[in-house]
Amino acid sequence: MKVLVPVKRVVDYNVKVRVKSDSSGVDIANVKMSMNPFDEIAVEEAMRLKEGGKATEVIAVSCGVTQCQETLRTAMAIGADRAILVETDADLQPLAVAKLLKAVAEKEQPQLIILGKQAIDDDCNQTGQMLAALLGWPQATFASKLTVDGDKATVTREVDGGLETISLTLPAIVTTDLRLNEPRYVTLPNIMKAKKKTLDVIQPDALGVDVTPRLKTLKVSEPAKRSAGTMVPDVATLVAKLKNEAKVI
Repeated sequence: MKVLVPVKRVVDYNVKVRVKSDSSGVDIANVKMSMNPFDEIAVEEAMRLKEGGKATEVIAVSCGVTQCQETLRTAMAIGADRAILVETDADLQPLAVAKLLKAVAEKEQPQLIILGKQAIDDDCNQTGQMLAALLGWPQATFASKLTVDGDKATVTREVDGGLETISLTLPAIVTTDLRLNEPRYVTLPNIMKAKKKTLDVIQPDALGVDVTPRLKTLKVSEPAKRSAGTMVPDVATLVAKLKNEAKVI
């Protein structure tokens, strides 16, 4: 079984993001970038499937600028066998990424695609669902447990009322939640080995995909600073403030 794992290069989750002075977007100049944490979980799950004898090859794929090669090398250091970069300087939106991944999937013919449920930069939570729709494959989102047996995958997913377990017929799409696994630590020997693994670079035009943005960002701004709280002497004063000042009751 071949497993395809899309990964995204995002601002590191430990970094406090800064908005550009012209409010056109987030400033990423001289900012530490890393693999999207949810995608890191997806790579780890793919490796566990391979180590368990369920998968034969794990392929990491990323869409974006040249520096995304660093993210792919990290995926290969975790254990991915090879990587593909769809290189473009365009502002990629979820639909464009889904179309690029569809073209890569049709070329590679994987039986399973595992990706993070969302990216921590735009929080769209759309790419996996759009990809499943474009390919016409079954999907399981917010997976907290995944088992594969033959041409069937069983996924436990988190829903509002608790846990839901569903069965999928492969090929299928699975998006990962935080509780699926704990990604392994990348060791220096594996980082060195990753440098020798194959990384193919292709262009969107070669896949026949138009990545022109369909949405326009009008303004990006930081959340308003919260005002300081006030102490009240008793419950009656609290209720009066909630009713007359906050107007929430």
